[in-house]
Parts: sequence; C-alpha cells; structure tokens
Amino acid sequence: MRKRIAAVASAAAACLALAACGTGTAESAEPSLRTHEKVAVYTWWAAGVEKQGLDALVEVFEKQHPGIEFVNDGLMGGGGSSTSKEHLQSRLETEDPPDVFVAHAGAELQDYIKDKYIQDVSALYEEFGLTEAFPEDLIDRLSTKNGKIYSIPSNIHRANLLWVNPAVLEQHGLEASGEYDTLDAFLADLEKLKKAGVEAPLSVGTTWPQVHLLETTLLADLGPEAYSGLWNGSTDWNDPRVTTALEHYGKLMSYTNADRDTLEWDGASAMVIAGDSAFNIMGDWALTAYNSEDMTYGDDYRVVPAPGTSGTFDFLADSFTMSTGILDEDSAKAWLQTVSSKEGQVAFNKIKGSIPARTDVDAAQFSEYQRTAIESFGQDTIVSSVTHGAAVPIAQLDKITTAVVEFNSGSTDVVAFQAALAASGG
Repeated sequence: MRKRIAAVASAAAACLALAACGTGTAESAEPSLRTHEKVAVYTWWAAGVEKQGLDALVEVFEKQHPGIEFVNDGLMGGGGSSTSKEHLQSRLETEDPPDVFVAHAGAELQDYIKDKYIQDVSALYEEFGLTEAFPEDLIDRLSTKNGKIYSIPSNIHRANLLWVNPAVLEQHGLEASGEYDTLDAFLADLEKLKKAGVEAPLSVGTTWPQVHLLETTLLADLGPEAYSGLWNGSTDWNDPRVTTALEHYGKLMSYTNADRDTLEWDGASAMVIAGDSAFNIMGDWALTAYNSEDMTYGDDYRVVPAPGTSGTFDFLADSFTMSTGILDEDSAKAWLQTVSSKEGQVAFNKIKGSIPARTDVDAAQFSEYQRTAIESFGQDTIVSSVTHGAAVPIAQLDKITTAVVEFNSGSTDVVAFQAALAASGG
C-alpha cells in the first residue's frame, strides 16, 4: 500500500507538471486525484448478528457520507477473530493495511502502536465532540500513558454475566434468580444440581471461554481493585486470594461439560437454552443466541452479574483504528465519524446486544437487558477484560491462555498454574 501511495503521488506530480493527463488542463486533473473516495474496513464480523450489526453501520455510513464507497476488506469466509487477526497482522507486516480495522480497545492495541501500524486519533475526539459524549472513565481507559488515543469504540460489552435457565433451577428446588454473592454459594448449588443428575450444571466452550471463566473467577475472589492490580502490577500473583480463586476455578471446571474443548461459545449457550445446563458465564454478545430462540428475558432466561461480581462492570469494546500510510485519510475519518455518531452507535448496538459508548443516547430505544447494562455502566466500578483485549497485550494473553489449557488438561496443579500465570507478564 505504501509503495502504491508513492506511485500515485509521483503520477499526480507528473500530471500537474504537464498540466495534462489526457485533458490538457491542470484543473481537469484534480478530479482524478480524488477518485479514491472509498474506505476499506477490516473486521472479523463475517456472519450472524455481528455481520448484521456491521451492515446496519454501513447503512448509516452511506447516508451520512454518500460520496464514499464502503469496501468490506475483512477476511472473506470468516474464520473467527483469531484467524482474522493473524491475517491482519500479515497484511500490516507486508505494508498492505486496510484503511481502518476493528480491534479490542485497550492493551490489545499496544503492539500496533509500538510497530506504528495505527495513527493517533486524539484530534478526532475533539472534532467529533467525543470528549463530551463518552464518559471520562472510558476515555481514560482508551488513552495511553502519554495521553494519546488510537481507536474509537463502536460499543461497550459487559463480560461478567451469568446466563441462567430458571426452569432448571426450579425443577431441582433451587432459587430461580441465579444471583450469588459468593463463588462458594454458587459452587454449592452446582453440587446440588450434579447430585440431582444434571451432568453439566455449568456449560463452557473451548479455549477462550475457559479463559473468560477464569477472568470472572479472579474478579469474584479478588474484587475490582486487586483484580485490576494483577494487570498493572500492584497485586502480587502469590497473593493468597489468587490461590483461592484458582482453587475455585478448578472446582468450577469440574462441573462443566465433557465436550468443552470442541464446543464453541454459542454451543455452550445452546446448552442453557435447551435446559441441558443451568448456567453459562459469557459476555452480553450472547443475548442474540437467546433472543433468536424466542426466549423471553426475565422469564425463559435471566442475566445477572457473575457470582461474586455484583457492582462491577467488566468492560471491553470493539473499536476502530486508522492505519498509517493509507491513501485517503479523509475517507477513513468519515468512517470513524459514523462509528462514533449517535445514529451509528444506536443502529449497531441495537443489533449487536452491546451498549453505546456515548452517554447522550436515549436508553428507551434499547432492549430491557441493554437498559440494565447502560445503568450499570454508569454507576458500577469499571474493570478491564483480560480475555478480550482491554487489560493486557496480546503476548501476555497468549501466555495466560497456554497456562489455562495446560491446567484444564490436567498437566499442572494449582501451584504450577499460579506460577505460570505469574510469569505471563514477564
């Protein structure tokens, strides 16, 4: 791409110098320099509700910027976020970047910033009025240590949620609310369900959902301040509360489904929907899995904070960056303007199940769950998700993931697990 930019610039200079390029006037050359009125956008949203949300965002973009063509520049055929990130990394390394690409806001961006693959977009926050529209705490989490911001979030997701099938609980004489103040109380009910013949009271999917479950377990036993300290260095990994959390995690995994290593996250959600499991811990992107089965929120299923995490909002955000060395920055900025606009955030989040990053939208136009999330985001203690890129860079998450896989395969005990996690930041 950068080589192509140089070629375009050289050709443009030649055209102007000759006052020609086929028409004989310098003025007539100007339109040819502005024909790249398109924006190439890279996401991993290739199917399902994610693709529907992207389509809704594109529709708003085309209305707001009718002179710019949207180009879906993601990995065709999907492949999930992991495969797409690898493909994106290859393109960045070979200097063939999309104009903008989606990434999780926060620490996940550190390597892109270090390698100078993305641009500082702080000025756009002033230009688009985002310093007033986004909450101050969110802007702080998006900012680097030197105060620069490198992405614009399209939404806010909540990670620490327990999805509950109340009918399964009622069938076995348990409180149907699914609300638990502690992990010990939750584990006690999992044991009751297991003894009653529920084979997998807590469903879980393959690798990253298992890391996700660890994240909420650490948050429950450490609390928001000490949990955050694991990622900023103020909490020692040898803290006895970490040991307790890892012991709890091992017990939680003992109540999960035997096929977990071959089951995707939505398959684990389907187990709760079908009544094969009573619980699943997953972020609010799971909302569409329940709604698509015509299940009624509050009756057929319930969504509450993960056990022991009430009053805390475990945050992550899908955000868009602007690549360096691109041909048409104005078109890229136009896409970012739509992403950050009221219209764009409402259209996208009504489908995606997440909530807008903006605080100046009318909550009444969202679903009942989303209204509770908007309220919680405004009043709860905010922490950053590990599994979803907000709290740690990709390299550290990879080490944490390896430690989780080894522990859940029986290759390590709690002591070795704790040591591996402690070493992940080194």
